[in-house]
Amino acid sequence: MGIVAIVGRPNVGKSTLFNRMVGMRKAIVDEMAGVTRDRHYGTCEWCGREFSVIDTGGYTLNSEDVFEEEIRKQVLLAIEEADVILFLCEVGTGITDYDSQIADILRRSKKPVLLAANKVDTGEKMYDTHVFYGLGLGAPFAIASANGSGTGDLMDKIVELLPVEEKVEERKEIPHIAIVGRPNVGKSSLTNALLGEDRNIVTPVAGTTRDSISSYYNKFGHEFMLVDTAGLRKKNKVKEDLEFYSVMRSVRAVENADVCVMMIDAATGIESQDMSIFNLIIKNRKGCVIVVNKWDTVGDKDANTMKKMKEEVMGKIAPFNDIPIIFTSVTNKQRILDVLDAVAKVYENRSRKISTSKLNEVMLEEIENYPPPAIKGKYVKIKYITQLPTPAPSFAFFCNLPQYVREDYKRFLENKLRKHFDFSGAPIQIFLRQK
Repeated sequence: MGIVAIVGRPNVGKSTLFNRMVGMRKAIVDEMAGVTRDRHYGTCEWCGREFSVIDTGGYTLNSEDVFEEEIRKQVLLAIEEADVILFLCEVGTGITDYDSQIADILRRSKKPVLLAANKVDTGEKMYDTHVFYGLGLGAPFAIASANGSGTGDLMDKIVELLPVEEKVEERKEIPHIAIVGRPNVGKSSLTNALLGEDRNIVTPVAGTTRDSISSYYNKFGHEFMLVDTAGLRKKNKVKEDLEFYSVMRSVRAVENADVCVMMIDAATGIESQDMSIFNLIIKNRKGCVIVVNKWDTVGDKDANTMKKMKEEVMGKIAPFNDIPIIFTSVTNKQRILDVLDAVAKVYENRSRKISTSKLNEVMLEEIENYPPPAIKGKYVKIKYITQLPTPAPSFAFFCNLPQYVREDYKRFLENKLRKHFDFSGAPIQIFLRQK
């Protein structure tokens, strides 16, 4: 799946365009509490192709007084990570100094760049788009992201420029594991501790950047591909906005994995940056294992320290309350094999298929004991349940009035599924369908 980055100075309409692109699949923008920045990453579908869209704009600090250096960092990062760069300008202001500086950087990059002049909402403004030829980035697309005018042609061109997706048939049916997390939580150390010195095979994963590689692992009764994002940060890189960096870096790793090992630092606990990555994992319907690393550095531990830390993490990731949490010290090789065992279990849970007869036998009884509450005097009757043929667990509940089933009742159904069948570490989707 390719990555498209929208770049440009503030207030040219990047977020509006982002929302229009991502809104084509309504389920992407998530209203999960505590992740205000999560709306800047989403998935778009156009002409049967799916790709990730990243809005760099929302990450600029001090938006009233934007520093030249700040914009430059965002653009450099987009160039490094994205497959196609969408450079947005505004027709009303013409070419500003900031636009020229961004264009200068983009011209020197070897990535495909599409130039779009935004806010072209009248026929007269079409003539004003010709000034953007002066940026030296080819013909500008005249668009109005607020009403969608011209965006269809732009999307066609994006899809045309995205790298050709290779067939994934050759992928072995073994778990693909990604180790993700903020910088300096020990991702590299865990990768090295698992792989040791004898790295068996290193193969480029289809469609990823040249430095994101998968390593084959087969030891201690475990066999999987490690989708390696750790250790890719070069020390001499620009000091980018770390939250944006780690989320952007995690996007590909998460998309290429079946199970994600999310590492957090025992000293700081779970922070907003960790939550951005966690919600990325859940949104992509991947299995998850949380590893609290550097446990050896926590001083004054007693019998309750681990319990308190576990409760704090559980509180933050609620309502996902059955994700394995493992406390490790990678440098001391403490509980590393527990991580492997947990990953194997979560992969098994995510792949679990339950027969329709068993599902109906168990769940219809639970529904009978606690039926959906009546709304406006209408009673919802759930008649039949089946598991859908998706990579992550999804269930369809067939009923007479699906529109009247509230979110809290869906949560009840999910909790009962988790109670009867082991789905720990795997997100579950529930669909209500008309019988």
